[in-house]
Amino acid sequence: RRSDSGYRRRGGDRSYAGSRELLIYSYRMIQTLSDLKTVRFNEQADGVIILDQTLLPGKEAYLTLTTAEEIWDAIYKLKVRGAPAIGVAAAYGIYVCARRIDTAETKELADPTEDEIKEYLAGSRPTAVNLVAALNRMERVLVAHPTLSVPEWKELLYKEAIAIREEDAAACRQIGENCLELLRPGMGILTHCNAGHLAVSEYGTALAPIYLGQERGYGFKVFADETRPLLQGARLTAYELSRAGVDVTLICDNMASIVMRKG
Repeated sequence: RRSDSGYRRRGGDRSYAGSRELLIYSYRMIQTLSDLKTVRFNEQADGVIILDQTLLPGKEAYLTLTTAEEIWDAIYKLKVRGAPAIGVAAAYGIYVCARRIDTAETKELADPTEDEIKEYLAGSRPTAVNLVAALNRMERVLVAHPTLSVPEWKELLYKEAIAIREEDAAACRQIGENCLELLRPGMGILTHCNAGHLAVSEYGTALAPIYLGQERGYGFKVFADETRPLLQGARLTAYELSRAGVDVTLICDNMASIVMRKG
C-alpha cells in the first residue's frame, strides 16, 4: 500500500514508488531505437517535436514546440538535454520561428531572427557548446546570402537545420565505430550519467559503441551508475539501453568501485 508521501511500505522499509517503473522497463526488450526520436521537425504541426525526458522512464510523451518561449523552456527545464540534442532543437527552433514571421522584407526576417530569437535561445543553457554553435550556423546562413528572397532564406534555414542533425548523427556513429575497435565481445562496461541516444541525434557518444556492439552480437554487460542527484543514469541510460535490448544492470553510484574491482 502506498503512503501519502509517495513511498510504498513493505516489511517496515520504504522504497521509492518509482522503482516499479525501473523493474518494468528492465524487462522490455525492444531491439531498436529507431522509433525513439529525441528531436525532430514536423511540418504538419509546424513545430519542433521532442521527447520529454523529464517524464522518463515512467512515460514516453512527445511535446510540440512552436514558439521561442516553448523551445527556451524545454531546454532550460531539461525536457530536451544533452548538448548535441539541444543544438539540433535550437536549429530547428530558429527555422520554426522564422517560418512564423510573415513578411516579404528580408530585413524584417533577419533582424528578429539574428538578434532577438538567437540571443534569447542562447540564454536557455549558456554552457551547452552545441547550442551556441548551432545558433551561430543558422545566423551565418542569413549573413552569407543577403540578396536572397525571404522564401529562399527560409528554405536555407531548413536545410541547415537538417545538416546539423545529420552531421551529429554521422559523428556519433563514427565515435561508435572507433571505440568498438577497443572493445571485445562479452566485456563488462561501466557508464555514468547519460551520453546515449537521448542526448544526441542517434546512437549517442559514449554509448555509441555499445549500440553498435549490440547490433553485431557483442553481448556486452553494462553497469549503469544511477548518477545523483538528477539520476540521469537511472532514468535515462538504464531505460534506453534496456529498451534496445542491451543487458544492463542499474547500480547506485557508490557501488562503482566494487564493480570496477570485480571487472
